[in-house]
Amino acid sequence: MIRNIAIIAHVDHGKTTLVDGLMKQSKTFRHNESAMSQTLILDSNDQERERGITILAKNTAIDYKGTRINIIDTPGHADFGGEVERTLSMAEGALLLIDAHEGPMPQTKFVLKKALEQGLKVIVVINKIDKQYARVEEVIGLVSDLFLDLATDESQLEFPIYYAIGRDAKAWKDMPADFNEEADLSPLFDAIIEHIPEPPMDNEGPLQLLVSSLDWDFYQGKYCVGKIRRGIIRKGMNVVLANDQGIRETAQIASIYVAKGLKRAEVDEATSGDIVSVTGLKNAGIGDTICDPEFPDALPGIKVEEPTLKMFFGPNTSPFAGREGQFVTGRQLLERIQRELETNVAMKLDINENGDYIVSGRGELHLSVFIETLRREGYEMEVGRPQVITKEIHGVTHEPVEELTVNVDTQYVNNVIGELCKRKAMLILQEENDDGTAKVVFEAATRSLLGLRSQLLTISRGTAVMNSIFMKYAPMGEPLAKMRNGALIASETGRSVAYGLNIGQAHGALFIDPQTDVYAGMVIGLHAKEMDLEINVIKEKKATNMRSTSSDSAILLTPPTVMSLETCLDFLEDDELLEVTPNNLRLRKKILDKALRFRAEKNRSLLKDVQNGKISVNDLPMSA
Repeated sequence: MIRNIAIIAHVDHGKTTLVDGLMKQSKTFRHNESAMSQTLILDSNDQERERGITILAKNTAIDYKGTRINIIDTPGHADFGGEVERTLSMAEGALLLIDAHEGPMPQTKFVLKKALEQGLKVIVVINKIDKQYARVEEVIGLVSDLFLDLATDESQLEFPIYYAIGRDAKAWKDMPADFNEEADLSPLFDAIIEHIPEPPMDNEGPLQLLVSSLDWDFYQGKYCVGKIRRGIIRKGMNVVLANDQGIRETAQIASIYVAKGLKRAEVDEATSGDIVSVTGLKNAGIGDTICDPEFPDALPGIKVEEPTLKMFFGPNTSPFAGREGQFVTGRQLLERIQRELETNVAMKLDINENGDYIVSGRGELHLSVFIETLRREGYEMEVGRPQVITKEIHGVTHEPVEELTVNVDTQYVNNVIGELCKRKAMLILQEENDDGTAKVVFEAATRSLLGLRSQLLTISRGTAVMNSIFMKYAPMGEPLAKMRNGALIASETGRSVAYGLNIGQAHGALFIDPQTDVYAGMVIGLHAKEMDLEINVIKEKKATNMRSTSSDSAILLTPPTVMSLETCLDFLEDDELLEVTPNNLRLRKKILDKALRFRAEKNRSLLKDVQNGKISVNDLPMSA
């Protein structure tokens, strides 16, 4: 028997931790294997472990009482919703985890909606019931309301509920009176077998396998991962790759693998209903169907929601280009982006009339994870400010609108509301929790959320946690006021010194230390005023015979503001770029030369005056 089940939840509600427990208690590993002492076993990606989130959907398999259970661990962050959408197609059911204190969150609504649309049988697991401020009964009521809103069929309104402490690998069918009592995850194993339907079995029909995921290694090359919808797949079998656009291509199955814990086990054949990885199909893509050559029937492709943000990507053009990276040309960058598009179905690439690479994604985190991946692989590049993707609907420009949820200490809630009101967001819910925090929900345009995360952390002393999810497209709102002060810009190329930095810190917050290589046009700090200011940070004190107590006193520099990749992206304005190398992140102006930058700014100002009707086109000076 086979069961295919996805683990879905909002970020940090305990999915991967629960999968750890399921794998260990199913005796997937030997007692002396290192995995038995590990946590977050499936989060093998370095960024996943560093960020504490699941980025890539992964599948594993365990055996329980003679039943093979294929488990798909999905991301919980809205920016990686594309991973959820493509992998749910491999499952017949889902475990929906919900934090006993936080209750349903934005991504809970998204993943449940997708699961119900695909007709999956859902088992609700109220997790972390041992939390100090757990509100189990209230959360169950909220979950019931969510099902009522999202159900596509009346039968979906009835769902089994289980209770768990994922960290301790315990679960119960009924709410326990004592959390310390002996318990394990057997109730969840039994619930999966009892409530999740077996996949439809049709071993007699012609082969049909929808490719839902791709993987790659140096040994076998490309792996096509998917569920066999019909028929039996065999090693050495001749097949046809087909898609819903009518494209056909013949190929041959080189090898077949099924999941076994963290490993792949090679088999000679696999039957319908099972999830397999096959090799030998170098041109296969996500959404293609592997078919019997005599019956090349393509299944419907995987539909993924459109991206909402776009960014410019290009080869590094700064004076320091080529110093640190292994891959520095535009051709190498384009090839890597195109390779990413094969597996990252929520990402898109456009090349504009200037030859610029415009990469689109679900959100800032989605794009920043890709940038960090490129950086660790040895790529040098420059990226522009994230911009929203608008749509023309009936001749009117529409922009994406998101539902934003912020949890913050009660004493800072007014600061949060004030900041969001400045960004033209609409408050739709405010409530206080028992633990001294407040929850505020806003409806806000995506462009008003750019750069918000770092600002919220500042005004809430690091206590704000924000989550957002796409709601709809709405007519474009009025322009937003500039949210950031001007930049401090290096006026000369060289190496920064304490004397020059001391002059700079009198005008704002610096981003660099002494002995940092800088170039003219590089952003080295945030000005205390609205306009940009050029600073000569390589300037040293002149040597003279004059001595004075005040001038010879030790220079005290304030420690610089450390900018992460996400903070740098939040900082960017339209006339700025972020230089990304394996070793450094450098903010810079698009136009490095001061005179050219001044001329361009003057022309922009004149153009704005024309657009606002302040001057006529005929009044423009010839130099403009």
